[in-house]
Amino acid sequence: MAVAKTVWGYIEQRDLRLMRRLNRWHAPRFIRIGMLVMSRLGDGLLWYALALIVLVFGGQRGVHAFVAGAAASLMAIALFRQIKPLSRRRRPCHIEPHCWAIITPPDQFSFPSGHAMTSFAIAISLGHFYPDFQQLLLLFALSVAVSRIVLGMHFLTDVMVGALIGIGLGFLSIWLLA
Repeated sequence: MAVAKTVWGYIEQRDLRLMRRLNRWHAPRFIRIGMLVMSRLGDGLLWYALALIVLVFGGQRGVHAFVAGAAASLMAIALFRQIKPLSRRRRPCHIEPHCWAIITPPDQFSFPSGHAMTSFAIAISLGHFYPDFQQLLLLFALSVAVSRIVLGMHFLTDVMVGALIGIGLGFLSIWLLA
């Protein structure tokens, strides 16, 4: 148990150090705007639009992709809603104010990142049906995840764990529904 506490303490120190660096970084305007846009798109807007496009124009493959993506997303939402209250990890923006990003977090706790979890779950599941777009979907998911760190909504480990769980849920939805 002492080893686990030491390891977790080391991880938390690294997370805090990165958070403080990012919180004090006066990013160029295009980065600030880009991070805000990616974070807001990660709220679901782009995923909803993509789901509609896949359903309307995707034919039978689109229906399968939609179902897999929706299942992955719903599993991710259910899971992070269960884990966050158990973790009770405070968000970086609740520990130290950010120098330029002032956005309201969607919930109280930080671990794991729901944005990263759902973005990667959907990207993996849709990418299975549309392999030509897999890299673009993963780039978008990564951009959403990075935006959450830069904006002070999550620590690096919140996003990493959220992304790994999301990837697993994406593959699970493919395995269950494809």
